[in-house]
Amino acid sequence: MKSLKIKPTTIEEYIASAPIEIQERLILLHECILKAAPGATEGLKWRMPAYSYQKILVTFAVFKHHIGFYPMESAIKAFAKDLSIYRTAQGSVQFPHDKKLPLVLISKIVKFRAKESNDGIIKWRS
Repeated sequence: MKSLKIKPTTIEEYIASAPIEIQERLILLHECILKAAPGATEGLKWRMPAYSYQKILVTFAVFKHHIGFYPMESAIKAFAKDLSIYRTAQGSVQFPHDKKLPLVLISKIVKFRAKESNDGIIKWRS
């Protein structure tokens, strides 16, 4: 008998539902984001872990070969030079599973987004 897949309702459940070999990376990412944005509200938006103050700061999602990190276009532009070694799109970056997570850079991006939130210039609603 097949087990039923339960849709995660928390970030912890999301991480626990990921392949075991990726869970440690997700825990590191989760802890990095929380440290960079103390007091951020945690939740799931669009079935992805999301962190917000009044507005969403960042989200992420697990894929087969990478973690998709979504800090919005403003952060991708602001950190374009640092992100140049990764595949990026308008508001996202891909962190391949076979490379170490750039936690210092992720922290800087999250702090940048927190400043945007405090300055009232974030578009996403939480």
